[in-house]
Amino acid sequence: MQDNNFRKIKQVLWIILFANFFVAILKILVGTTIKSASMTADGFHSLSDGASNIVGIVGIGIASKPKDKEHPYGHTKYEVIASMFIGGMLLIIAGKIILTSISRFSNSIHPTITTESLIALIITLCINIFVTTYENRIGKKLNSYILISDSMHTRSDIFVSIGVLCTLIGVKLGLPSIIDPIASLIVSGFIIYSAYEIFKSSTAVLVDQAIIDENEIENIVKTFEEVKGVHKIRNRGCGNDIHIDMHLLIDPYISIEHSHYLTHEIEDRIKNTLNKNVQVIVHLEPFYENRSK
Repeated sequence: MQDNNFRKIKQVLWIILFANFFVAILKILVGTTIKSASMTADGFHSLSDGASNIVGIVGIGIASKPKDKEHPYGHTKYEVIASMFIGGMLLIIAGKIILTSISRFSNSIHPTITTESLIALIITLCINIFVTTYENRIGKKLNSYILISDSMHTRSDIFVSIGVLCTLIGVKLGLPSIIDPIASLIVSGFIIYSAYEIFKSSTAVLVDQAIIDENEIENIVKTFEEVKGVHKIRNRGCGNDIHIDMHLLIDPYISIEHSHYLTHEIEDRIKNTLNKNVQVIVHLEPFYENRSK
C-alpha cells in the first residue's frame, strides 16, 4: 500500500512541477517586460515551487526504498529532509529578492502596466489556486507529508499574487512606483514565513515530536475488556510512517496465545480509527488488584 502511495505522490509532483514552471516563466517574462520588481519576484517565488517539486521527486524516490540492514525503519524520513532542503532554497530566494528590492529604492523604475500583464497574472493566480487545492486534497488522502507541506508553500503564492495584482493596479491608477519594491519586500516576507513553516514541521518529525494525542490512543485501548490499564504511551513519525509504543496491564493468567491475538486486535483497531500507517509495539505487564501503575 505504501509503495502505491509513493507512486501516486510522484505522479502528483510531476503534474504540479509542469504547472509551477509554466506559471513561473509567464510571471518572469511579463514582469521583466513591464519592469515590475514585484511581479518578477513573484515569478521567482513560483520558480522555487517548481524546484521544490524536483527536490520532492528525488526525496520521494529515496523515501520509497524498502527497509534494509542499515535502515531497519525504512527511508521515510528522507521525505522530511527533502522538505527542509526546500525551506533552505526559499530563504536564498527571499534574500535575493530583498537585495533587489533595496536597490530599487535608490534606482526607482516605473513599471509599464498593460492589460495583457494583468490578464497573465490573473491566469497564473487561477492556476495556483487549482494547484494548491489539488495538491492539498491528494496529500491528505495519501497522508503525504511532502505534498501537504508543498501545498502550504504554493498557497502563499496565492496571497503573494493577489498582493502583486493590487500593486500593479495601484500603479496603473497613478500611485507612486515605490510601492512596487515595497510589494517585493512583502513577497519576500511571505517566502520567509513559508520557509519557517516548513522548518518547523520538518524539525518536529526529525526530533520525534508526538503527533497523536495520547488520550486518543488510551481511549481506544481501554475499549478492550482484557486491558486493565495503559501507561508510558509514546508516538512519533509523520502521516505515512507513525510509530506507537505503550505498556499494557492485563490479566496475568490469560495465555500467551490470547495475549498475542489481543495485541494484534489493538493494533488493527488503532489503524482503523487513527491511521492505517501506524506500527504499534506493546509491552505487556501483569495486572494485580492491589498494584498501582
